[in-house]
Amino acid sequence: MPPLTAARCLLAALGCLLAVGVSSKGNVPRLRLSHRDLLSTNRSTIFIGHRGFLDFRSLYVDEYRDRIFIGGRDVLYSLRLDQSQTDVKEINWPPAAGQREECIMKGKDPVTECANYIRLLHPFNRTHLLACGTGAFHPVCAFIYVGHRGEQHVFTLDPGNVESGRGKCPHDPNRPFASTFIGGELYTGLTADFLGRDPVIFRSLGSRMSLRTDTDQRLLHDPRFLSAHLIPDNDDRDNDKVYFFFTEKATESEGKGPAVYSRVGRVCANDAGGQRVLVHKWSTFNKARLVCSVPGPGGGDTEFNELEDVFLLQTKDESNPEVYALFSTTSNVFQGYAVCVYRMADIWEVFNGPYAHKDGPNHQWAAYEGKVPYPRPGVCPSKITNQPSRQYRSTKDYPDEVLHFARAHPLMYRSVHPLNGKPLLVKTNLPYRLQQLVVDRVEAEDGQYDVMFIGTDSGSVLKVIALQKGNFVDAEEVTLEEMQVFKGPIPITAMEISVKRQTLFVGSRAGVAQVKLHHCETYGTACAECCLARDPYCAWDGNSCTRFQPLSKRRFRRQDIRNGNPAHQCLDQNLTHDDSDGGEEKLIYGAELNSTFLECVPKSPQAAVKWFVQRPNNDRKEEVKTDERILKTEQGLLFRRIFRLDTGTYYCKTLEHGFVQTVTKITLEVIESDQLSDIFHRGEHDEDGALIQRGPPCSVPHHRPSHGQKAWFKEIMQLIGYANLQRVDEYCERVWCNDKQRKKNKPTKIRNSLSTEGGKKGRAKTSGERSRIPRQATNT
Repeated sequence: MPPLTAARCLLAALGCLLAVGVSSKGNVPRLRLSHRDLLSTNRSTIFIGHRGFLDFRSLYVDEYRDRIFIGGRDVLYSLRLDQSQTDVKEINWPPAAGQREECIMKGKDPVTECANYIRLLHPFNRTHLLACGTGAFHPVCAFIYVGHRGEQHVFTLDPGNVESGRGKCPHDPNRPFASTFIGGELYTGLTADFLGRDPVIFRSLGSRMSLRTDTDQRLLHDPRFLSAHLIPDNDDRDNDKVYFFFTEKATESEGKGPAVYSRVGRVCANDAGGQRVLVHKWSTFNKARLVCSVPGPGGGDTEFNELEDVFLLQTKDESNPEVYALFSTTSNVFQGYAVCVYRMADIWEVFNGPYAHKDGPNHQWAAYEGKVPYPRPGVCPSKITNQPSRQYRSTKDYPDEVLHFARAHPLMYRSVHPLNGKPLLVKTNLPYRLQQLVVDRVEAEDGQYDVMFIGTDSGSVLKVIALQKGNFVDAEEVTLEEMQVFKGPIPITAMEISVKRQTLFVGSRAGVAQVKLHHCETYGTACAECCLARDPYCAWDGNSCTRFQPLSKRRFRRQDIRNGNPAHQCLDQNLTHDDSDGGEEKLIYGAELNSTFLECVPKSPQAAVKWFVQRPNNDRKEEVKTDERILKTEQGLLFRRIFRLDTGTYYCKTLEHGFVQTVTKITLEVIESDQLSDIFHRGEHDEDGALIQRGPPCSVPHHRPSHGQKAWFKEIMQLIGYANLQRVDEYCERVWCNDKQRKKNKPTKIRNSLSTEGGKKGRAKTSGERSRIPRQATNT
C-alpha cells in the first residue's frame, strides 16, 4: 500500500475512533447480567436437547401454533412456546445407510461433518414443515407433519417422502447460506456442489421450472450469503422481488487486492428465464454495493465492508421495511463493528440508476452511457411492461438483447448509502465479535425507540438503543444490558424475536435459549433507579419499575429515555439531589498499619464514583484524596496501610446524568496497634500452671481450635463486640492458614475479604489487588 494511502487509512481510522468515543461510558453496559442471574430471575430458559448437547443449526418460531421447531445434528425437536419444556417431541433423522461411511471415505471429519445437520426449516402449508439437512454431504429434504392449529401436539416424518436436497441445502454443515419460502417456492443462496465451488441463487419446488444464476463470476464471485427476503415494490404482485444480502470478492476493486464488498442482490419472483438466452437461468438478476462507513478527516472514510447479519424491521407499509445491517471491518488498524440502516426507497433508486460498465482490462469502471434496451434489464414482467403495443407477459418474451445486456451488466454503478449517510451505531475494540442482530420498535412515553439485540461470539447478547438528539451528529449510544445467555463463551449463531410474546430466541451450538426482552424489576425498587435505566420497555408506576404500556390509562408513569433525569422525573418521590441518608450502611473494623478494603460496587458501570469522608466530631464531608496508600478500584476503596486518622464515616456516591446518590455509607473504626500488641503478647496459663502457646487455629490438626487457642482472638472481640464470633473464627483461619492446612482442617467456603465487618463480609478484592498485597498486610 502506498505510504500516502496508508496514512489516509490510519487518519480515517483514528477519526472513527474519535468520532464514536471509544472511552465513552455509553459503550459500557449499564447492567451486566450473568448466566446465573438470568436463570435465577426466570428471565431465561435453555433447551439443550435430550442428548445433553444440541449442536443447533436451525430454528423456526411458529407463533400460529405456539411452537418452536429446532434442528440439530441428526435430530429435530418441537417445543411449546410457554417455556415449560414439558411436552417435547423428537425426530431422529440420521444420514441414509452408507452415506456416513462414504462421507468419511471422501476425507470429511466423522465428528463435525459426516452427519445430517438440519439447516433449513420453513412452513410449507397449514399442516407441514419443510426440513432439509446436509445428510453427510448428501443434502436431503423431507416434509414434517405438525398438524393443524389447536390439534394435539404431533410431530412426525415420513421416511418414504425424503428427497434430494441439492440446491436447497448446502453440503457443508458450516458453510453460510440463506433461504426463504414464498408461495410454495424455495429461494436459496448457497454453494450447490460437494467442493463448494458452485455459488448459486436457486429457486426450487413449486409448479414452475427450477431457476439458477448463470456460472459467471461477474454475477457471484465467492459469495457468503447472509439472508433472503421477499420485499414487494407496490400493490402489483407481479413486481414482487426476492432480495439477497451477501458479501463477495469485488470485481470492481481495481486491482487493490481481494477486496470484499457487501451486496444487496435481487431477482423477480415471477422470473421464468429466457427462451433462447439464459434458459432456466435468472434473467432479472441485479446487484448493488451496500456502503457503511464513518467519514474521517481529509475525506478518508473508515469502511465496514464485511456484512455479518441483516434484519428487516417491518413498518405499516409492507413494501417499505427498514433494513438494519450489522457490519465488521477488515482493517488492520483496529477491530470495529457498525450498524447501518437503509431505506427501501434508496435501494430502489440505485437499482433504477445507471449500470456499472467496463470495456476492457485497462479501462476504469464507469456508468454505462449507451442505449439501455427495453424492457429495462432487471424489471419484472408486469402491468408496466405488458402494454398493448408490446406484450411482455413473461421474461421468456423478453428480446435476446435484453437478456444479453442483463448477463453482461449485473452490477449497478451507484452504491446504497445508509440513512443520514453514516452508521447508527459503531463499536470498536471489543473483547468479542458481534455476529447476530434483531430489532424491536418500542413505544415509550417520550417517543419511539428501536431496541437492538446484538449476539456475540462469547455467548452474550447486548441490548442497545441509539438516541438521536436533534442533529444526527450528536447521536448517543446507550448499552442497556449485557446478558450472558450461555454459560460458556460459545458463539451465538441465530436469533429470532417474537414481539407478540416479548421473547428473544437465541441459538448456539450448545442449545436454544428463550430470553425475555425485559425484566424491569432488575433495575431496582426506586423511581430514580428505574429512570436512570433508560429502558423503553420500563417505567415507574408510582410503586415499582414495571412494563410500560403505551395504551394504559394510568396517570402516574415516570419515564425519561432521552435524558434519564431522575431529579426531574422523581422529584415528588421523596428524592433529594444528594441523598446522603440513602444506601446500605456498614460498620468496618481495621487494624492499624494493616490494609483495609471498603466495598462499593455501583449498579451501573456507567456511573462515576466519588468517595467522601466525615471525620469524628465534624459535620463537614470532604472528598477522599487517593495516592499510593489509598487506591480507588472498581470494587471500592483500598487502604494499603491504615492509620488512626483514617477513622470516620465514608460515603460512596455515584454521579449519573447529573444525579448524585449515596450507594454505601461505611463507618470505619481503626483498632490501634498497641491494643492488639498487648493482647498478642500477654501469656495465659492452664490449670497446671503451664504456659499456653498462642497461635492460629490451624496449628492443631483438629478442625476447631481449643479453648485456650480461641481465647487470644476473643479478646479482640472485646474491642469490637461479640457479634458473629463464628465468622471471626473462619476469618482468622483463612488469614493465617495456608491452603493445604485449611483444606485439612475444614473445607468451609469462606469469601475472600480484606476487612472484618460488624455483621457483613467484605467483597473479594480483584486479582490485580490480590497480587500487590502481601499476606501479612491483610486486616487482622
